[in-house]
Amino acid sequence: QVQLVESGGGLVQPGGSLRLSCAASGIIFRIYPISWYRQTPGKQRDLVATSFSGGTTDYTDSVKGRFTISRDNAKNTVYLQMDSLKPEDTAVYYCNVRVGSRTYWGQGTWVTVSS
Repeated sequence: QVQLVESGGGLVQPGGSLRLSCAASGIIFRIYPISWYRQTPGKQRDLVATSFSGGTTDYTDSVKGRFTISRDNAKNTVYLQMDSLKPEDTAVYYCNVRVGSRTYWGQGTWVTVSS
């Protein structure tokens, strides 16, 4: 059974930093792209960043230069380092993996950027 568990969210002031973690189980972690999405109430869930199995990464334009996605295949964990946070980064952050025709999500972790 595939499981994704996010952690690391919280309240941070504008300009601050947080590091999110996504621990995966039930998959051969190293071969799958893992993505971070975020969602605010009443809005769609948007892609933030992806870590591909070959080591490449991709980011949505609004977080480029501020967020860094990385993975530790030995720990089956993907990280999202978020720097220079802005109030508009406030959202629930989810990690995601697609295995065949199925898509799996974690439970999400809240990030609130506010003074």
